[in-house]
Order: sequence, then C-alpha cells, then structure tokens
Amino acid sequence: TLTSVLLLVAALLSEMGSRSVAAGALPAKKLRMAYTTGPLLKFQICKGYSPCYRRVFEEYMRVISQRYPDIRIEGENYLPQPIYRHIASFLSVFKLVLIGLIIVGKDPFTFFGMQAPSIWQWGQENKVYACMMVFFLSNMIENQCMSTGAFEITLNDVPVWSKLESGHLPSMQQLVQILDNEMKLNVHMESMHHHRS
Repeated sequence: TLTSVLLLVAALLSEMGSRSVAAGALPAKKLRMAYTTGPLLKFQICKGYSPCYRRVFEEYMRVISQRYPDIRIEGENYLPQPIYRHIASFLSVFKLVLIGLIIVGKDPFTFFGMQAPSIWQWGQENKVYACMMVFFLSNMIENQCMSTGAFEITLNDVPVWSKLESGHLPSMQQLVQILDNEMKLNVHMESMHHHRS
C-alpha cells in the first residue's frame, strides 16, 4: 500500500504543477498586445479566474483592437489582499507536510505530548483516502483565498469599470460606449491644450 500511496502523491504533485500553469493562463503575470503608441487599456482579472473570464477578455481584446487600433491592451492577474495570499501559501506547504506525515506514519501529536485524535488514526488506516482528502480540501481553501472575482478595467490608469463595485461584467456595448466617451474626452482635452499653446 505504501507504493500506491507514493504513486498517488506523485500524481497529485504532478496535477498540482499542471494546475498552477493552467491557473496562470494569463501567462505568469502579464499578457500583452503591445502597440507602440496610444492609450493603455488594462484588464486586471481574478487570479485563478474561470475560463468564462478568459473568453470574455479575449473577445473584448479582439473587438477593441479592431475598433481602436491605437489602444495598447494588457491583461494581468488581480491579486487578493496579502493576508489571503499568505494563508494560501501557508496551506500549500502545510498540505505537503501533512501528506508526508500521513505517508510516513509519523505521529506529530506525540511531539507535543498529546494523544492522537481519532481522525489521525483513521488517516493512518486509510492513507490513500486521507491524502486525497487533505489535498483536495486544502486546494479548495487555497482557491477560495486566491479568488477575488475581480474584472477591473482601467484606461491610462483611470478606472473605467470595476466588477468588484458593480457586481457584474460590462457588456461589449457598455465597454465600447465607455471607451468612446473616454476617447472623445481625451481628444477634447488635447485640442483645448493645443489652443492654449
């Protein structure tokens, strides 16, 4: 059974590595469509965002780059508050230590002079199930800590949409209307500046 537990842990660690690559599907930190000039439209999207957010972002990027070829578009992860990031980091390490203790059969409670609770004894009798339970439960909590639900949009660092405030994503029509208004305002401000000088 130790071999099956080790195979399970190897599979779980492999799955964890592939999930971390998939979860950062906005590559590592930033995804850019780099244009040389023009205003910067930045999307900050919930880390570990749903595939739905990815499709919406790609669709917005496609339409906006066709309609406004001068706009530079960037996408990056919207990170949660530091306390939640620290909790998630702690859990990712704690989970591996706990799985290691379950596999080895080392009772951590004796170190503290305590009697092992019945759930620990159950875990020693059912190592595969215990490891899976620790892994998936910890992952669920980690994902909850890292998920913000954010879909924030800024134009030249000025907020133009916040899902955190509005509670929903903008429709394509809303976003285009906002950008049209902002672009007209920018043109108007630039023309006023040129008239003064």
